[in-house]
Amino acid sequence: MRAPDISHDNLHLGPLAAKIMVFAGVLGVLGLGAGIAQGLMMESDPAVFFHGWLINSFYVLTLVLGALIFVIIQHLTRAGWSVVVRRMAEGIAMVAPLVALLALPLLLGVSTLYEWSHADVVAHSPLLQAKSGYLHGGFFMIRFVVYFLVWIGLAFFFFRRSTAQDVSGDVVHTHAMQRFAAPGVVLFGLTITFASFDLLMSLHPEWYSTIFGVYIFAGSFVAFFAFAILCIRLLQATGRVRIAITPEHYHDMGKLMFGFTVFWAYIAFSQFMLIWYANIPEETIFFRVRSEGGWEWVSLLLLFGHFVLPFVALISRHPKRRPTVLAIAAAWMLLMHWVDIFWLVKPALSPEAFSFSLVDATLGLGMVSLFVAALAFVLRRHPLIPVKDPRLAESLAFENV
Repeated sequence: MRAPDISHDNLHLGPLAAKIMVFAGVLGVLGLGAGIAQGLMMESDPAVFFHGWLINSFYVLTLVLGALIFVIIQHLTRAGWSVVVRRMAEGIAMVAPLVALLALPLLLGVSTLYEWSHADVVAHSPLLQAKSGYLHGGFFMIRFVVYFLVWIGLAFFFFRRSTAQDVSGDVVHTHAMQRFAAPGVVLFGLTITFASFDLLMSLHPEWYSTIFGVYIFAGSFVAFFAFAILCIRLLQATGRVRIAITPEHYHDMGKLMFGFTVFWAYIAFSQFMLIWYANIPEETIFFRVRSEGGWEWVSLLLLFGHFVLPFVALISRHPKRRPTVLAIAAAWMLLMHWVDIFWLVKPALSPEAFSFSLVDATLGLGMVSLFVAALAFVLRRHPLIPVKDPRLAESLAFENV
């Protein structure tokens, strides 16, 4: 297939960037303000507020992490097909500093969120005593800072190199990104695994799963593809990147979203099956809580909404090549990913019965809106595709077999 001529394609956000930043920024401030106001009115139960903050800050964090590992893998494998969609991933990863700021308040809620921070609880649990060298406030905060420094550093490195190449066209930037991709994968794998242990798994401090980090990685990758597909579709609806990004690229992003949805389900089932089979009390508590008191309905929603329905909807070739249909599926997957994070966090607060607070929704609206505004800010001065990448022609001419 011959590469199309993109000289007349609109490859910049232009005035749209300011409109997105204003609209999403105002919506984000209102949503976040409403959530904080509701939290201040819950003086008797700050745990509701902090659990809602954890749900939503971790949700936007997974978008950044999915985008970051996508960028790293493209350079590690020297992929050509993805060049035209890589700038969107680079931009999403560059929202990491905002996400770090949104996550900072969690440090104020350590004693509210995590049982392991209470000496009296640790004193009555031999398991927590054995873990006390790892699970204590000072070390937790150090690790928290290190995780975000690594993620922000990786995001800045790849974005700066890629956008510098837009100007110079020098292939040295591609070579530098390829060289750093392998150590980048190692750094990413270690940080996402331990961050998922610290922020989510330790909500049930006596429970553990050696594949929990893989579970979070799988969900993050699904969420990134869904968010990227939705963003690109909206850009094309405003007359941007219509020539550069074709149904061939949607097809591959759809395949990856579908494939990692199946991988997420495989990891989720493996985790459940092994814990159910071993029947060890400190392991089964995680699933016992989520199978009663109304939480079983959320578990079933994840089973059918996060796996069965998208599996049936996306297994065919045709939906993946129809941008509007794929965007609808992507929006659904973003909702299901939020439900997944909610299901991981909220039962730790309310194990006896299902609980949902308006704070969970308003904080979610606020953080996602601010995320979109920050993404527009990051991309406002740069082309929406890497215009001088040496593999651009290969990406433009890409065709699924």
